[in-house]
Amino acid sequence: MRGQKGKGCLKKILLLCALMLFIGALAAGGFFLRLTKAAPAADAAYRWPYYLYEPLGLEDNRMFRKPIHLLVLPNNTGTTSDDPSVDDRSALATVPLSQMAFGALDMAILVPTFPRPGTHWQVYTQALDRDALLTDLPDLQRIDLQLSAMIDDATERLSRQGWTVESKVLMMGFSASAMFVNRFTVLHPERVLAAVVGSPGGWPIAPVSEWEGKTLRYPIGVADVRELTGAAFNLESFRRVPMFFFIGDQDTNDSVPYNDSYDDEDRALIYDLFGGTPVERWDDAQAIYASIGADAEFRMYPGVGHTFNLDELIAIREFFARALAEEKP
Repeated sequence: MRGQKGKGCLKKILLLCALMLFIGALAAGGFFLRLTKAAPAADAAYRWPYYLYEPLGLEDNRMFRKPIHLLVLPNNTGTTSDDPSVDDRSALATVPLSQMAFGALDMAILVPTFPRPGTHWQVYTQALDRDALLTDLPDLQRIDLQLSAMIDDATERLSRQGWTVESKVLMMGFSASAMFVNRFTVLHPERVLAAVVGSPGGWPIAPVSEWEGKTLRYPIGVADVRELTGAAFNLESFRRVPMFFFIGDQDTNDSVPYNDSYDDEDRALIYDLFGGTPVERWDDAQAIYASIGADAEFRMYPGVGHTFNLDELIAIREFFARALAEEKP
């Protein structure tokens, strides 16, 4: 009898495992059915594919014509490579993680597959650095405008499928991708509803042209944005964008010392004006944003290094929910 009971118990466990695998397979299948890899057409204004995910929870929005938003998550491989599949895999992995974190909100998810090239390592596309604005390499030129074109393309795709898509996007990034989000919001504030910037490489771009008598060129500040892009920094639009900045008080991850992030003159100026570590510079960054009346919250989490924790994730979800509830026309 005991052996028969054991066999019955084992059978139940195996059936349960099989059921869980079946449910998981169905969920994965549903996920990939709602995932589009949008490759650029020959005449497109963007040169790299992007991933677009339409969560299952948005079906009611489509049925009742309730607007949805795009959540844009710039990709960040954390390394250079001349193999596009490296960037592609990194971007693809970002989608399910962000869906698990923010799927309850009325958002579709867009993740670009921008490369961080090894041969042209100084063009730090995934951080939208100075070289990324200056490069004449055809496929890498003006990555910020390429992302804008992806947003327009994704909006059109979703609209054709029956969704009503708001024109302004939500953005979030951490580390290098936070640098991208922060700098994109400075360059294109009219496109951004709200932005989350987590540990942005040691220095959030300052939305001012000078500080303490020193000129702050991009990406320290915005002094030469017109010369670099052809358009002046739009202060009034920038003030209207809610921004949430966060960092851990044990975070030592700093891009300032590296040549793919800052030129020598910019590095020296950051050290001179704002200090030698990301944590030392945090109060100055907050003061600069406050000086222009920006809608920016700066938060430092005790005992946290260069990583996410649950408290940060909860704060981000609450921030996005408030931004959606308080959306300004």
